[in-house]
Amino acid sequence: MTHASSTQEVPGHGEIPRHVAIIMDGNGRWARSRMLPRIAGHRRGLEAVRATVENCAERGVDYLTLFAFSSENWRRPAEEVALLMQLFQVALTSEVERMHKNGVRLKVVGDTQRFGAKLQRLIEQAERLTAENTRLTLTIAANYGGRWDLLQAVNKLRGGPIDEAALSAQLAMSYAPEPDLFIRTGGEQRISNFLLWQLAYTELYFTETLWPDFDAVALERAIDSYRSRERRFGRTSEQVAAASANNRAAGAA
Repeated sequence: MTHASSTQEVPGHGEIPRHVAIIMDGNGRWARSRMLPRIAGHRRGLEAVRATVENCAERGVDYLTLFAFSSENWRRPAEEVALLMQLFQVALTSEVERMHKNGVRLKVVGDTQRFGAKLQRLIEQAERLTAENTRLTLTIAANYGGRWDLLQAVNKLRGGPIDEAALSAQLAMSYAPEPDLFIRTGGEQRISNFLLWQLAYTELYFTETLWPDFDAVALERAIDSYRSRERRFGRTSEQVAAASANNRAAGAA
């Protein structure tokens, strides 16, 4: 399926974002503020993942993309990286059946070849089990980086003409529309090498809320902020207003 490019045409959009992308930041600080080990924050963060998947599905979001582990996160202490890999395995073992029953399709994007054989096998099994589900597509970006994504796409096209459509088709998330709403928790205000191509016209929302505390109310605040934005995609406000009036007239006809 081909999705509209925000730089080539004005994509359809509504009151509820079709695609939400989130950098889940603040697990370590959440744990530190409670004098707990960092892994306790990551475990609590997994609970926030479960709640956010359910809340997005209930609100009619079609695609949810979560940045779980970046290609730069290997720089963290080896012990923490090992614990994160274990937690990823636990999540795939304990959560996939629940997602499948709730109609959630799971995709994992990133350079998964660096993961151990067991984790790669669990990813493959989870994707295969949920492949036909249509209620919500949950993408976990793991060992993912926006520059990695662009490079792997270009390498697939080596020797042929490259235009936007050709490159987009080779990106790791070519199956999903561009995000309407990007959320970063934890107070930092940067995109950290996440979906560099896809975030071209995404509405950005930054919150001080730490990821383990991100709940239904916090999600609703982000969606309310999204609703308040005028999505121009390079047009003037007058053009946006005229297009909205035309759409209303067409709907009434």
